[in-house]
Amino acid sequence: MTDDFVNRAMASGNGVIIDAIMKCQQVFDKHEHALVSISGGGDSDCMLDLCEHVRKVTPIELTYVWFDTGIEYRATRRHLDYLEDRYGIEIVRYKPVKSIPTCCKEFGQPFMSKYVSAHMERLQRHGFQWEDEPFDVLVERYPEVTSAIKWWCNKWTRTDDPGWFDIDRFKLLKEFIASNPPWFRISNKCCEFTKKKVAKNANKEFGVDLELTGIRKSEGGARAAIGKCFTAHEGGVDTYRPLLWFSERDKADYERAFGIRHSDCYELWGFKRTGCVGCPFGRSHDWELDTARQYEPSLVNAAERIFADSYEYTRMYWEYRNEHSTGQMTLNLRSARGRGTE
Repeated sequence: MTDDFVNRAMASGNGVIIDAIMKCQQVFDKHEHALVSISGGGDSDCMLDLCEHVRKVTPIELTYVWFDTGIEYRATRRHLDYLEDRYGIEIVRYKPVKSIPTCCKEFGQPFMSKYVSAHMERLQRHGFQWEDEPFDVLVERYPEVTSAIKWWCNKWTRTDDPGWFDIDRFKLLKEFIASNPPWFRISNKCCEFTKKKVAKNANKEFGVDLELTGIRKSEGGARAAIGKCFTAHEGGVDTYRPLLWFSERDKADYERAFGIRHSDCYELWGFKRTGCVGCPFGRSHDWELDTARQYEPSLVNAAERIFADSYEYTRMYWEYRNEHSTGQMTLNLRSARGRGTE
């Protein structure tokens, strides 16, 4: 690390940033070769900058990789070129084991989230009819998919408040699916074949003992359940998440302190996060598609073909949720008025 980097970190007055720098050096000191997954997104930019500064005081070797999912913005590709020029590095481009269009055809389309899609895929494979029956009845009927049935019946959380691992985390989703069973296959396999399997192959190719990703706990979803930034895997490749504890404010402080510039998706288009074009896992994919259409219309058209059923089903869900939430609110108001006149 240069004196300028340390001084800027101290001047930021942000203890989370300072702690992250110290932890990164500790982790790097104990490893020889790390694979750093670069997505071209905002978190990834901060992680790369941190790695490049810390590596100057450690003997670690860093290999940067980018996984081409088969449906990526050209703005992201341009940004990778910018990062290589700015830091004097090479970002190795990897093709997917199977592209996203292929995964969607073979396994199904993503819907809502990776976790939701995984459970719905398992239920579909075992002929689940989306019955609103008690847990004990459904487990006896579908014994091969107990964990997915627990999700469907809200049995993962032992309180009245649904947690991250229950279907009721998404309001009225169970009621919607039971009333409107999906007519298409649902799956989260696109991430597995375009990123996870590719990363595993890259780990073997380069013989690394550490892998880095730029995920943050505050992003929510499954990330919120991660309890530590470093995980050791005896006899395998350790995992390190340098930005895990960064909030949005911490990230903004880092960007200001070190002059981080993001891709046009952020700087010009106004995206908050990016990845595969129009990914159905993003709640704002309709807005994303409308915004990106003026810049990269051919990719937007491709996404609308690939994820057509998922987009339609998601819109149906939000319409159902808005309609029934309004109805429930009206009933609650009537009930409250009735109690007030007693």
